[in-house]
Amino acid sequence: MSVAAERRLGMIADLVIEHATLVTVAGGTGPLRGARQADLGVVPDGAVAVADGRIAAVGPRAAVLRALSGVPAAVFDAGGRVVLPGFVDAHTHPVWAGSRAEELEQRIAGATYVEIMAGGGGIGSTVRATRAASETRLLADLLGRLDRLLAFGVTTVEAKTGYGLSTEEELRHLALLAEADRRHPVRIVPTFLGAHAVPDGFRGRPDAYVDLVVDEMLPAVATAWPGVFCDVFCDDGAFTLAQAERILRRAAALGLGLKAHADEFANLGCTALAAGLGATSVDHLVATTAEDVAVLAARGSVAVLLPGTTFGLGSTRFAPARAMVASGVPVALGTDLNPGTCPSESMPLMLALATRYLRLSTAEAIVAATRNAAYASGRGEMAGRLEPGFAADVIVIDGDDYRDLAYRFGGNPVVRVMVGGRWVAGDGVPNAERRAS
Repeated sequence: MSVAAERRLGMIADLVIEHATLVTVAGGTGPLRGARQADLGVVPDGAVAVADGRIAAVGPRAAVLRALSGVPAAVFDAGGRVVLPGFVDAHTHPVWAGSRAEELEQRIAGATYVEIMAGGGGIGSTVRATRAASETRLLADLLGRLDRLLAFGVTTVEAKTGYGLSTEEELRHLALLAEADRRHPVRIVPTFLGAHAVPDGFRGRPDAYVDLVVDEMLPAVATAWPGVFCDVFCDDGAFTLAQAERILRRAAALGLGLKAHADEFANLGCTALAAGLGATSVDHLVATTAEDVAVLAARGSVAVLLPGTTFGLGSTRFAPARAMVASGVPVALGTDLNPGTCPSESMPLMLALATRYLRLSTAEAIVAATRNAAYASGRGEMAGRLEPGFAADVIVIDGDDYRDLAYRFGGNPVVRVMVGGRWVAGDGVPNAERRAS
């Protein structure tokens, strides 16, 4: 029998991680909700066997080693440290040029997000800088952000466009994401966000810009990148409920997945709209009502919460995560990496914020940053769990207690990162191994 055939039987491993405190987040189907939001599946003195880039076996060390029919090519001794699935960042905006550091000073002086946008700053400022940047510059910056996400344990990332706001630019940014996905170990899930803001050329004519999104951008995106997600920002200073509905219905008709930025600043009704249309996730949800929470629970959309954004804005108003968990809404986390409100690639920091301000337990926050975030990103059947058949995307934490992920903050507890069965970041991993040529 060939080695390939033996591997299909799951009996030969390329690598075994042993003596680990495993957090598997495994078992069953779908995102975890309600009381199960805290189901970590902890295995003391566990092991993970990897073959052909996937998890072949996981469980108590003795049982995994007994299941192997030969000596693995490599063994990594975790020394009792926590080993868990790679983080899935369920909401990022990683393609941009320029800086908006001056906006922090404006917010410190009392300016609001909407006021900064109205004055020509905010998203519009980044759009101008990004349009002017070369592909070489944008790609280099994008790869650098992916390097930092990877170092913090992110192995899959949902990545939005939204700083192009023209058909040509939005397609250019989707192409840059595809090129980054080819070059970089981090797995990229692209999302089209042409409806991020009304660009300068359409000031005072938002409906005309929505016409462009619906009649030109969406068909072009669906042709070039079939099946990608489509997102829309429905809020004060962005798009109205009626405009968001036009965009989401057109995207659905073209076969695109649906997402929505909703209730970040004001409740315009987009949460119920998006969930009712079958959105995979609805994100932000700071101003979400009890009625909206009930709709999310009934429809099954994942709530992607972004505490780093609230922190970045200097606000004290956070999404009602405890009400969501109590109502059976599956909760996920993302960094909302972007140049204006959350210029951070640190998922461990998001867990620290989620426990303190969203009042999630550490176990609930870990599920939100792994399994549930994978479902929010359309990757729930391959990422976010340590389970046979899933991608061997694994991180090792400096500590033997999973609660350290939220207890500690300000540093990086991730000491090693594996993607597809290959160590790609962390202690003892050369930089040359981290990115494909």
